[in-house]
Amino acid sequence: MKLLRFAGVSVVSLVVTQGTLFLCNGVFGWPGVPSNVIAVCVAALPAYLLNRAWVWGKTSTHSVRGEIVPFWTYSLVGLAFSTVLVGVADEIWGTTFSVMAANLVGFGILWMGKFVLLEKVLFGRDPVESPEPV
Repeated sequence: MKLLRFAGVSVVSLVVTQGTLFLCNGVFGWPGVPSNVIAVCVAALPAYLLNRAWVWGKTSTHSVRGEIVPFWTYSLVGLAFSTVLVGVADEIWGTTFSVMAANLVGFGILWMGKFVLLEKVLFGRDPVESPEPV
């Protein structure tokens, strides 16, 4: 059930990311790399909150060290990876479709790793110590 809910959150994240990419790159005409950075940052907050609450059922205070830092670190890895792919796609093809596809490929490759990280490291484990409040 968690994997199905995670997939649902991923769909929401995909819509937010791709919509923001289309707006920034396709409508505003911004280059692919800054458009990707904005899109990933915009989608990261709802992805964190939805994963934490809906997928893993966490309602306690947020732990900076145990949840927020690892989540954002993984998000930054995804951002870096997708930004490299987006930069290459923008340089070679220079179309909004190629920028959006490159972002999708980058995050698709990291998708299962993110589920494992969230399940085994962040939200799926029982805390050994009381969570650090935000």
